[in-house]
Amino acid sequence: MTSEPGRPRAMRYVLFDVDGTLIDAVDNQRLVWHTWAERYGLDPVEVHRVALRTRPLETFAQVAPDRDPRECLAALHELEDEDVRSGIYTAFDGASELLNALRPDAWALVTSNYEHRVRGRFARTGLPVPEVVVDAAAVTEGKPSPVPYLQAAERLGAQPEDCLVIEDAASGVRSGLRAGMTVWGVNTPEAADGVHRHFGSLREAVREILAFASGGQAGPGKASTPLSRTPL
Repeated sequence: MTSEPGRPRAMRYVLFDVDGTLIDAVDNQRLVWHTWAERYGLDPVEVHRVALRTRPLETFAQVAPDRDPRECLAALHELEDEDVRSGIYTAFDGASELLNALRPDAWALVTSNYEHRVRGRFARTGLPVPEVVVDAAAVTEGKPSPVPYLQAAERLGAQPEDCLVIEDAASGVRSGLRAGMTVWGVNTPEAADGVHRHFGSLREAVREILAFASGGQAGPGKASTPLSRTPL
């Protein structure tokens, strides 16, 4: 199919998850939850295991049902903010090259964290911050709802079909798919259900992401695997 004469080609956009996709925060998250658990006299290993698959309020309900969830959340936020100030953070290989090569108005961050923490982590790792950041405070429904990615597209002035989502987590993958976007997975040994392509690392996906953003056809990619979409 060819474009109509004189009709400009649609602009492409890239929407990135943050933790696990651009920033390696696994050790930081483990330390925060271990410290939180010890404060409440709980088993740190068990608390972290639960926290990996639930949202904070759901975690508290399971591991500390007799505690005030607002108090628990305040303590967690305190620890997370301190970690942003003093923790050691690393950007995944390829993140800086990739983000600096994209047009500032052609990409966004979509995170379940809060913008001030994202900005703190990006400042620590030297990564640029885009014009659009959709964080936990910006939406009433988090991932796997499509709301976060749809809001990012709206703020960029983009149509969902012109957006590429880069994710590492299953909930984020479902969010992007439900938003009607192309979704690629990175930084995991196995592909999440439904991703259109999977790369073992962000570095392996850099060339393909830039090709998508430029409007070109992304090549097969040495370490990528085309996957069929899983029905939603």
